[in-house]
Amino acid sequence: MNKYILIVIALTFQTVTAQEKSFTKQDTLRGSITPERAWWNLTYYHLDVEVDPSTKSIKGKNTVQYKVLEPHNVLQIDLQSPLTITKVTQDDIPLEVSHDGNAHFITLKNAQELGSIQSLDVYYEGQPKEAIRAPWDGGFSWKKDDNGNDFVATSCQGLGASVWWPNKDHMYDEVDSMLISVTVPKELMNVSNGQLRSIEEHNNGKKTYNWFVNNPINNYGVNVNIGDYVHFSEVYNGEKGPLKMDYYVLRDNLEKAKTHFKDAPRMMEAFEYWFGPYPFYEDGFKLVEVPYLGMEHQSSVTYGNDYKKGYLGRDLSGTGWGLKFDFIIIHESGHEWFANNITYKDIADMWIHESFTAYSESLFLEYFYGKNAGAEYVIGTRRAIQNDSPIIGQYDVNQSGSGDMYYKGSNMLHTLRQWVNDDDKWRQILRGLNETFYHKTVTTAQIENYISEMSGIDLNAFFNQYLRDSKIPTLEYELKDEHLKYRWTNTVANFEMPIEITIDGKNQKIGPKASWSTLKVKGKTITVEPDYYVDSKQL
Repeated sequence: MNKYILIVIALTFQTVTAQEKSFTKQDTLRGSITPERAWWNLTYYHLDVEVDPSTKSIKGKNTVQYKVLEPHNVLQIDLQSPLTITKVTQDDIPLEVSHDGNAHFITLKNAQELGSIQSLDVYYEGQPKEAIRAPWDGGFSWKKDDNGNDFVATSCQGLGASVWWPNKDHMYDEVDSMLISVTVPKELMNVSNGQLRSIEEHNNGKKTYNWFVNNPINNYGVNVNIGDYVHFSEVYNGEKGPLKMDYYVLRDNLEKAKTHFKDAPRMMEAFEYWFGPYPFYEDGFKLVEVPYLGMEHQSSVTYGNDYKKGYLGRDLSGTGWGLKFDFIIIHESGHEWFANNITYKDIADMWIHESFTAYSESLFLEYFYGKNAGAEYVIGTRRAIQNDSPIIGQYDVNQSGSGDMYYKGSNMLHTLRQWVNDDDKWRQILRGLNETFYHKTVTTAQIENYISEMSGIDLNAFFNQYLRDSKIPTLEYELKDEHLKYRWTNTVANFEMPIEITIDGKNQKIGPKASWSTLKVKGKTITVEPDYYVDSKQL
């Protein structure tokens, strides 16, 4: 296995396909909308937690506020071992809790009246799972900086936020707003999502940092980052007005960060052009240095790319264009639109996050360096594609699909752009997605239907081909006696897509089907336009 493929594996989540894995009751409890989840809707969290780096332990509570959608008396909260729930109360009354692995079922005593707003307090403590290869395996990263100071951070996509705090750990229901209170040793600083509301100093040598998130937030987007941070900021004049952009870095890295983080306002300029206004003006935008590669935590994007261009100094496309930007700043910030603004309901549809965001890398390049630069980059990333299994995973068991959701997904979108054949319309589709599904959780069907409707193209077979199958369409053709015979093979049912070819250097658009078509031509050399992610075979 070559070095490039190893890098790409690191970019994915080492997903296991449904064909290779049998699922358990715990997978269903984690990945489905159980009856004990369905009857209540999240409105507010107050996560109040103390972090002790010396013992690698945490202790605190989460206040869970919710609206009753239908009367019920058992509520599911998730928290992963080895953390334990010590008690649960509602209106200061202790409640009975039964446990089934990482799912905890709370029996309520109060009447849960339809439409009422209720809350309960979940107390917990323990030593949370330590991340071994953050962010891919998730948990707490307990590290030291070069000066011996504690350097601590959380990451938990896929594994779930319940690896470090008790919550409704399913993506379909985002909390409307959230207060995050983190107590740390007084010589350290905590940075979390949203805006810093206050800092409380205690007599016991500790400080509590209170961060408030005004916008809906997905559970894996919530984070804690603790270190000997220094801060600088700027104001970006964006589509919705002044946007505060804050940067928190280790003390020794301040000067190089001031230069290197210039990619952040460039990112904002390019992505507001392509995707519409930054979705979280009220919460601001932050880059926060962490002891792992990085993650798309909402309004608190984490950064660990060693202040290098590319992916740890490497160009994932092999074209040279990947060294024009810091991969983590651009990619993880792109998730503010696709992951944090538009969020999948089920992790099986994780392509909605990763395909669009991988594609955003090429759009960033196109904005600053021209259309050819963006096209060369996305085409270059095809060398990472495995075509091992479908991009969409299995639903209701917390299982994502193939890692091809990154660069096969981005090439799918690049191919679709050629079919739409109108750059202004394509940009409006991307912006329209973020406006139509603003702060919403979505399904693949919703995204497919929107793009089909706005493009005016029936894309059912197209999405079946690229998302639900691992085969790549192959243009099979034969050139004989000034006649070109051609058809699509290796395709799903009803797949039809027009494609551009060149015949002795002259452009020609054809509309292959599963059956043979014939075109009278003059020429001896046929090539397929590389902007389309397809194979070709001359007979």
